[in-house]
Amino acid sequence: MNTSDKRGPLPETRRARLLQALQRDGVLRISDLTETLGAAAVTIRRDIAQLAAEGLVRRVHGGVTLPGSTVEPEAEPEITSLGMLVPSLDYYYPAVARGAEEAARELEMRIVLRGSSYETEDDRPQLLRLVDQGVDALIVAPRMDVPTAGRTIDWLAGTGLPVVLLERTAATGPFHVAMESVVTDHALGAAMAVRHLVDLGHRRVGVVLATPSPTRPHVHRGWLEAVTELGLDVNATVDLEIPDAHSPDCGAALDRVLDRCLATGTTALLVHADAEAIALVQRCEERRIAVPGQLSVVAYDDEVAGLFSPALTAVRPPRRSIGRAAVRLVADRLHDPDRPAHRMVISPALRIRASTGIPSPH
Repeated sequence: MNTSDKRGPLPETRRARLLQALQRDGVLRISDLTETLGAAAVTIRRDIAQLAAEGLVRRVHGGVTLPGSTVEPEAEPEITSLGMLVPSLDYYYPAVARGAEEAARELEMRIVLRGSSYETEDDRPQLLRLVDQGVDALIVAPRMDVPTAGRTIDWLAGTGLPVVLLERTAATGPFHVAMESVVTDHALGAAMAVRHLVDLGHRRVGVVLATPSPTRPHVHRGWLEAVTELGLDVNATVDLEIPDAHSPDCGAALDRVLDRCLATGTTALLVHADAEAIALVQRCEERRIAVPGQLSVVAYDDEVAGLFSPALTAVRPPRRSIGRAAVRLVADRLHDPDRPAHRMVISPALRIRASTGIPSPH
């Protein structure tokens, strides 16, 4: 696909021809316009979005009609396809994708799933390939911590396709218009963990966070807000970042965490994510620190926390619900292209297991 349409007509000419064809036919499908105007579907959608913003046309699912018209384009024979790009296909996002697939089947749509990477510097090549395949909408968890993030968001907003962000929020354009999104309230999840620990009697509740994670700042914010609101001293406990569990430096970092717990009298920790929480508990076993007797531990993510022994109390993000909600948002946008942007926040759950208990008396 030639996304820039360099050999096609200029935008002003193309839009004039589009309006002329619409005045003649009353309603047009995207697929008809790509052939008539010799432009890519993504370009036609941009033109329609611009004309709709000027009040000259009305967007409908699969095409465009005149303002005030109740005529809809004939249904396209192909099933509606939703391009989905996630940064990992082996952690966190498989359950999100399964939820999206379930909702898509119920709505007689299909998911076109692609995996990116937490190491990628630019998501647009993968996104372009999805658009080239003719998807009708995009569900995306883009990298937001790279120099290309702003350009990616602006590109997504300019495709003319419905776009829903997964576990990300963003605004675009000179007026910072919010894009549609579905996110977990990770700060709430962290606060739930803190409150559970305080209810058990813990007064020194710390936090340990794996550094390479987009969830980390939200979990830290929730922990900080909760311990402050509950009147705990945030400076008299553990507040540390560690390398991920696969790093050769993780063991030494875990020892520093446990040394800090002993020095401050910290009796409970919230640890993101599961692998780091498991590694911490295993380090406790090696150092003969009883869990939960001397140290209660809550993991954040609950991918495998419940399989460990002792089974770890954990905050579980609503991964499947995130995927389902994203598809529903897309379906609603396709049905009503001009509705206001919706930003959905879904609460996580706390699973109480064997790794938390009342603090041991000194």
